Amino acid sequence: MTLIAAAKGADMKDDRLLAMRVFSAVAESGGFTAAAQALGVSQPFVSQTIARLEDRLGARLLHRTTRGHSLTPEGRVYLDGCRSAIDGVEQAEAALQTSSEQVAGLVRVSAPLAFGLDRITPILPSFLAKHPKIDLDLVLTDDSVNLIEDRIDLAIRMGQLTDSTLRARRLCALRRIVVAAPSLVAQFGQPQRPEDLSAFPGLCWDGARAHLNLWQFETPDGPYRHEAKGRVRCNTGMAMFQLCRDGVGIMRCAEHLAKPAIARGELVPLLDQFTQQDYAAFHAVFLPGRNIQPRLRCLLDFLIDHFAKPEW
Repeated sequence: MTLIAAAKGADMKDDRLLAMRVFSAVAESGGFTAAAQALGVSQPFVSQTIARLEDRLGARLLHRTTRGHSLTPEGRVYLDGCRSAIDGVEQAEAALQTSSEQVAGLVRVSAPLAFGLDRITPILPSFLAKHPKIDLDLVLTDDSVNLIEDRIDLAIRMGQLTDSTLRARRLCALRRIVVAAPSLVAQFGQPQRPEDLSAFPGLCWDGARAHLNLWQFETPDGPYRHEAKGRVRCNTGMAMFQLCRDGVGIMRCAEHLAKPAIARGELVPLLDQFTQQDYAAFHAVFLPGRNIQPRLRCLLDFLIDHFAKPEW
């Protein structure tokens, strides 16, 4: 069937992609009001679009309750298709818009302090040289920024993602290793089992990341949980890393910092054979429900390509 013949049997005004974007925004934000805010449209428009979509598909996509909305089994299947279709359109458009000569503007980026200094800052000169008309604002903080309130276009986050309202792209796996300075191992000895860590002074997270002071191990006798305790508490991973190298205490350190330090002889891994896999990762997160701006797409693709095979 030719395109003209197909057009004669269909409405040339095809709003299916718009409906997909609206439905994806509702699914990712958890409600009609939040989706409307993310899309910059009215709540009635979102509600009417979803109603027409369900009528056309002949399927209920969302469970509606007084507490919000959740996906039906049909809705989960349709959401996967929506994401593939939207990504395909964005990639097709980006292919025409992302030459270094055309893309311009400001991108505000947030990253954890240690990962930002150790792995993001060193690769930015290459990105800036490739895209001479893109400007960057880099915010390095171990606080979890609010993308809307802090005007952040893209945030790099580590660990388990908890905010389901954001779109996310996985950059690389995150594995943490318990490490100590050689001087500390010489003083306390090489631990043979997780229980032995209680003899070592620990470096502890303070504030919102205090849950990271609980270290999970897998032993022949089953799971074991160690709670890090010590005289020093920090709110930044880079400070803990420097104190660890100086022999102040042991820490559970991200491998992008730990492995190079181990190779240089600055740190020693402890109980690596018992470390429990936590399936965490570094992700790039950004706001849902709208086209990715070409300048943001350039940076996102650059990061994904770079961390596809982590150097550490």
